[in-house]
Amino acid sequence: MDPRKLSALLSSLVSQLLLLIILLFDSNKTADSHFSDGTNTFAGVLNYLISSQQIAASLSFVSVSRKRKRTHCSESGSEPAGEETDPQLDRVRLGLTRDPDSFKPFFRMKSSTFEWLAGLLEPLLECRDPVGSPLNLSAELRLGIGLFRLATGSSYPEIAQRFGVSESVTRFCTKHLCRVLCTNFRFWVAFPTPDELNSVSSSFERLTGLPNCCGAIDCTRFSIVNDNNGGIDSIAAQIVVDSSSKILSIIAGFKGNKRDFKVLECSTLYKDIEEGRLLNSSPLIINGEAVNQYFVGDGDYPLLPWLMVPFHDAFPGSSRARFNTAHSVMRSSALKTIASLKNWGILNRPIHEELKAAVAVIGACSILHNVLLMREDDSALCETMGDYLGHTQSFHHQQHYEEDSIEASAIRDALAEQACV
Repeated sequence: MDPRKLSALLSSLVSQLLLLIILLFDSNKTADSHFSDGTNTFAGVLNYLISSQQIAASLSFVSVSRKRKRTHCSESGSEPAGEETDPQLDRVRLGLTRDPDSFKPFFRMKSSTFEWLAGLLEPLLECRDPVGSPLNLSAELRLGIGLFRLATGSSYPEIAQRFGVSESVTRFCTKHLCRVLCTNFRFWVAFPTPDELNSVSSSFERLTGLPNCCGAIDCTRFSIVNDNNGGIDSIAAQIVVDSSSKILSIIAGFKGNKRDFKVLECSTLYKDIEEGRLLNSSPLIINGEAVNQYFVGDGDYPLLPWLMVPFHDAFPGSSRARFNTAHSVMRSSALKTIASLKNWGILNRPIHEELKAAVAVIGACSILHNVLLMREDDSALCETMGDYLGHTQSFHHQQHYEEDSIEASAIRDALAEQACV
């Protein structure tokens, strides 16, 4: 069988299986969250399916410069219409023939990552066009239009002029790319299995000496233009990341005026932890205390048995000061992730989309963030937090909760004796 046909068949089947699994077993959705986290109960199955997707992508790595038949399936189920196109012309329009480094400012990824992603997404990007209006565009050009919008934040008229298409086409390609990523590839942002969490905590422990940490949690805000009055609103997004800044969970769509802990309380993540579905492995005994799996967060969160925040009364040279230093090191991965997300042009300015589409944009950029880490592509990743640190410090008031539990305080004291940073 032709490699590209095999790629399309395999990728399509895998995507549909993933969607079926998510629909049947992912109950982690709330009214406030359009793009939420979930417990990956079927890790073995998903790992197999992920491998199949990667195989499909590698099989499709044939020359994309040859002419091929494009088929378009309308949503009404009409007969597909075909037309000969010249992918080489599309490659010129995308800039694929230029220096690969030129890809970074326009697409936030290397050309090799772009071609890998185009091969993976091709059957999904091409299978549904606007009703009665087949686009007759290659998967590469469709992907390029959508990525250019996400990477630069350029307006639809600007993108239309750049790529020589209509404004309606740029809107369709951008929204369809976000839809494909958030629907078919949500498993790229999935909460780890218990075995995977052991690896996450081991990485944090190697950095700081603090055992059983399963992620750094933080919350950020993205601006969105209010279509009703033209004003600027904000939406909150909560993330949990590992020591490499990989996103383990993201929940977006809350009103931006909610404090970080209120966002956490409204999330399915909080409910799953409180009800024992997550962070439920056997505790470690540290200095005589049972230490459960936990996250680290800043002073805008309360101290909980599963959420460690800094001491606010640490004296220099004390074990509490060492804990705070180790805590800061672990939290830096979350700050780096947020800075990297805001390195996507569309998230670095007010988002001109309706709420549902804006949440999909945040989700798509989060998935692409993890893709770049997986591909060891640093094009959109921030090594330093820069101005974001100042913004974070000015936003958080370092609220201290007086109702910290005795259990949580004892756990934090025990961990403080272990800190080696």
